[in-house]
Amino acid sequence: MRFSTTIGLIFVLSAVGLTYEIAAGRVLAPFYGTSLLTWTAVIATVLAGFSVGNAVGGFLAERPSAIAARDTVRILIGTAVLMAVSPIVLSVVYGIGARGTLGMFMGVILAFFPASVLVSAPSPYLAKLAVEARPGREGSSLGLVLAAGSSGAILGAILAGFVALPFAGSAATFAGCGAVALLCVPFLPGGLRGSLAALLPAALLVAASFTTGAVCRYESGISCIDTARSGATISLYSDRTRQAAERIDPAGDTALELDYTRWLWDRLDRDLGPDPRVLFIGGGGYSLPDTLLRDRPGARATAVEIDPLVTQVVRETMPRAADTLAREGFDAWPETSGTLTGEGRLAIVHEDGRVFLNETARRFDAAVMDAFSSGSVPAHLATRETYERLALIVDGPVYVNLIGPPDGPLARGLHAILSEIYPHVAAVRGPLGATGRTNVLLAASDRPLPPLDTLPEGYALLDIAPGRVFTDDRGWIGHR
Repeated sequence: MRFSTTIGLIFVLSAVGLTYEIAAGRVLAPFYGTSLLTWTAVIATVLAGFSVGNAVGGFLAERPSAIAARDTVRILIGTAVLMAVSPIVLSVVYGIGARGTLGMFMGVILAFFPASVLVSAPSPYLAKLAVEARPGREGSSLGLVLAAGSSGAILGAILAGFVALPFAGSAATFAGCGAVALLCVPFLPGGLRGSLAALLPAALLVAASFTTGAVCRYESGISCIDTARSGATISLYSDRTRQAAERIDPAGDTALELDYTRWLWDRLDRDLGPDPRVLFIGGGGYSLPDTLLRDRPGARATAVEIDPLVTQVVRETMPRAADTLAREGFDAWPETSGTLTGEGRLAIVHEDGRVFLNETARRFDAAVMDAFSSGSVPAHLATRETYERLALIVDGPVYVNLIGPPDGPLARGLHAILSEIYPHVAAVRGPLGATGRTNVLLAASDRPLPPLDTLPEGYALLDIAPGRVFTDDRGWIGHR
C-alpha cells in the first residue's frame, strides 16, 4: 500500500473523528442543553473512545496482514453505521426517560462511545503500513503519521463548526461522517473483495439517514429552533426550551404571553420615563422590544441576538414582532461610533452579548439580560465582570431573567453579583416546574425600586440566600 494513501486515510479518519465529536456536542443541546457539563461529557466520552480504539487497533495491527485488512474494512463499515444512527440512539435514550446529569452521561456514552472506538481503531494498522512503506525512514514516516492525524483533526473541527453544522445541520453531519468512513473502504488492501455483502446494506442505511429529517425545523451552528402554534399563541423553542411566545386575538390586539415577560414589562413601565434607551441582551422573540416601542413612541431599543437565524425565524413566524422588525429594525453592528444612525428605533445587533458589552460606546437608560443557551444563562454572561461593565454603560436599572431553582447556585450567584454593584435588588419567582426550576427575575438599581401593584399568577416575592459570586475565572458551570 502506498505511503501517500495511508497518510491520506489517517488524515481523513482524523477529520471524521473530530467532526463527529463536535456534532455530538451540538446534537446533545436539544435534549440536555449546552453547558460546561454537557461539553465535558461529550469530550471525555469521545476521547475515551479514541483511546480504547487505538489500544484495540494496536492489537489488530499485529495480526497477519490479510486478516488485519479484512478487520479494518469491517470496522469502517461499523463506524459508518454507528455514526449515522447516533442521533437516533440519543433520542431513544432520552425518550425512555434518561434525565439529569446521570441520564445525560448515559445518553452520551450509549450514542457516541461505540463509534468513537471504531473510528480510531484503524489508525495503528494504517500507521504500521505507512512505516513499512518507507524502509529505513521510520522516524520521518512516524512523524508524518502524527502530523496527518493532527492536521486532519484540525480540518474536522473547522468543517464541523464553520460548514457542516451551520449549513447542513447535525443529522446530515452525522450521516456525512458515516458516508466518508465508507468511502475509505476501497482504498484499503482488498477493501471491496468479500465486503460487498456488508458494504451495500451499510451504504443504504447511511443514505437513508440523510432523509431522516433534521433534529429541529431550523438549525444553525448555534441554535436548534422549532415553532408551534396553539390557538392564538405562537411559541418559539430553542433546543426544546420555550424561549418566546406571541399571542394574537381575532381583533388583532396582542398581549405578552409569557408571565416572566409581563413582570419585566411591568417593571420597565413603572421604572422608566417616556423616551428611554433600553438594551436587550437576548433578542428571542423580540416581544419586549416590540411592546416598548409600541407603548412609548419616543423610546429606542437595542436588541443583541447572537444568532441571525433567531431573527429570521421571528420575521417568518411571529407577525407582530415581524411587523416591528420591518418598520423599526435596522442593522447596527459593527459599531462605528456611540451614536446610532439608522432610520428606525430598533437597533439589531447580531453578536455575542459579552462582545457587544465589551466593545460598545453607546449608553443606555436600562438593560434587560435575557440571553439563554438552551435552558440556561450562558456562563460568560453571568459573571461579576459582565455586570461591572454593564454598570458603566447603563445609567438606570438592570433586569435579569434566569431559569433554575429559586434557591439554586445560579440565582444565589447572580443575586450576590447584583448586590455587590447595586444598593437595591428585588427578586420574584414563578411557579415551580416538575424539575424544581422556574423563572427567577431580578431587578437592580441605584435607586429604590417601587413595588409593583400585582404579580403574574403564581409569582411571589423571593428572598435569596447569599451565594458565591461568579467571575470570569470561576463561573457558572450549568445545571446538574
